[in-house]
Amino acid sequence: MITLYTLPSTAGMAPHIVLREIGAPHRLVLLDGDAKAQKAPDYLALNPHGRVPTLVDGDLVVTESAAICLHLADTHAQAGLAPPVGGAERARLYQWLAYLTNTVQADLMLYFYPDRYVPPDAAARLRDTVEERLAGMFAHIDAELAGREWLLGARYTIADPYLFMLARWTRNMTRKAHDLPNLGPYLARVHARPAVTEALKAEGIGEPYY
Repeated sequence: MITLYTLPSTAGMAPHIVLREIGAPHRLVLLDGDAKAQKAPDYLALNPHGRVPTLVDGDLVVTESAAICLHLADTHAQAGLAPPVGGAERARLYQWLAYLTNTVQADLMLYFYPDRYVPPDAAARLRDTVEERLAGMFAHIDAELAGREWLLGARYTIADPYLFMLARWTRNMTRKAHDLPNLGPYLARVHARPAVTEALKAEGIGEPYY
């Protein structure tokens, strides 16, 4: 059985949703963040970085949210959550996942953990700058969603729960992703999927959902 180790409302949300979308039997292990369970020796033996998520699939251990999503989509191709390898749609999926992880998520980490990068007296300025950058990124995504049901078009893919996960992290910011004209209805469509509502419930997440 597949096991997913994560913390609620973190980067493990997208793989968690994908697990429910593909319908694979799995065990969800919600670590105790207050107890720093992700830094415990038994967890570090699985993921030496001490971060979430971590997926155990038989003898295979996979870390990094996007990599886990791709692995699940490829090993459960019947679920249709990724286009076939080698085609133009697959290339677009890679492009979006790279943008979401390397650009949007990277700046979100700067926003939420400024103390990792700058002295305390510079943290507020950094967050203000990053929030402005993030607003521009989500505006770009919003424009790309014009006339589309899902991020790649008519096909719902692993990129959609990934975008949902990142967009919901803006829910307490001044400029929220869900306030944008295309992203707002899009996030509502993603949230309406049973796998998404089930994942949120399992992680103990209440309103606002995104």
